[in-house]
Amino acid sequence: MATRRLGVFGLPHAVVAVLVSTFFLGFGGGVVFPILPNLGAVVGIAPVVVGVILSANRIVRLLANAPVGAVVDRVGTRTPFVAGVILETVATAGYLLALRSSMPAVWFLGARVLWGLGSAFVLATAYTIAADVCDPESRGRTMSIVRGGTSLGFPAGMSLGGIVGEVYGASAAFAVATGLSVLACLVTYVAIPETHAVDGTGGVALRNIDLSSPALITGGANFALLFTYNGVVFATLVSFLDTVEAGGVAVGAQGTSGVLIGASVLTGSIFSVAGGKASDIMGRRVPVILTCFVCLSAGMVLLAIGTTFPILLASVLLLGAGQGGVGGPLVSLLGDLTASAEMGSATGTYNALGDLGATVGLLVSLPLGNTIGFPSLYRLTALVPISAAVVVIGCLYTTYDEIPSVTSG
Repeated sequence: MATRRLGVFGLPHAVVAVLVSTFFLGFGGGVVFPILPNLGAVVGIAPVVVGVILSANRIVRLLANAPVGAVVDRVGTRTPFVAGVILETVATAGYLLALRSSMPAVWFLGARVLWGLGSAFVLATAYTIAADVCDPESRGRTMSIVRGGTSLGFPAGMSLGGIVGEVYGASAAFAVATGLSVLACLVTYVAIPETHAVDGTGGVALRNIDLSSPALITGGANFALLFTYNGVVFATLVSFLDTVEAGGVAVGAQGTSGVLIGASVLTGSIFSVAGGKASDIMGRRVPVILTCFVCLSAGMVLLAIGTTFPILLASVLLLGAGQGGVGGPLVSLLGDLTASAEMGSATGTYNALGDLGATVGLLVSLPLGNTIGFPSLYRLTALVPISAAVVVIGCLYTTYDEIPSVTSG
């Protein structure tokens, strides 16, 4: 097993390796979002099919998360992480092939399926590596850095897709993302260590979902988080910007969408670290989680009235701060309440419920927004984070008769 050797900024070496690998890999995750909604009409892909393509990775990951978590507990972290990075690199290259194919929808769908399987391996192992090498007193900071850091490549990919795609075309954007994914493969092979104690007993199947209270409580909150942010916002923002005059203030709706989402996710990464550190200092995760859920809801309300660029920018920054501030302490709470040997399976369930939320959001939000109007959709969605906050408090009190502290696990 890897020791807790420290690397950059006092982080364990294994965590630094994860962050570098996933940063380069994340370009392939973000590049497709500002391009495909508008590209769909050009290459003959119906809006409903675009929604299916964008959500395909979440659907696959939803099914793969639980067995992947079991795989991590049985075989360790290095091999699944390497396999996931390779799969995501092949998927990014698939976007290029899709543009040259007579059946682009099929190729885009296949690429997103591969990306979903690869990201299931990458995320489950990333969180497990972080849990393996950190102490309880620093878990909020370490897990939040991993949660935020693994997302840093995504806003860069969104900006790459929006701006490079607008200026040089989709092929150029996809080619750059593919090259960076290859670099991620090299970093991963050289730098990712083994960190996890191996339990070779038992099988691996879809039924390996963890039904423990910590996994279900935090996973349910993750459902609401990803439904709101990764589902509704990501699927509809570029289309919403097409309907407001301020939407083309940068380089068209596509470019503006990339810039706004990039700024939002970058803000989320910053607040993820700040939220995790704050929860370490307070000795409790829940106050930070609740505050940031309120912030997420406020961002949706503000987005619904986003008729000027300053309001649009303020709304996505609020959304970024809310989703980032929730995510780090939320996965840290899971680590507080879960035994180390079971973290792989618990993480798999946490990710599965989150992906279910994102999948539902991606599938229903664009058709619903076109039907009732995007401002109405955003106002309805603002109720989701508030509801999640209430459910988290109720479930924790019901299960533990108190709000658990950092040392409760």
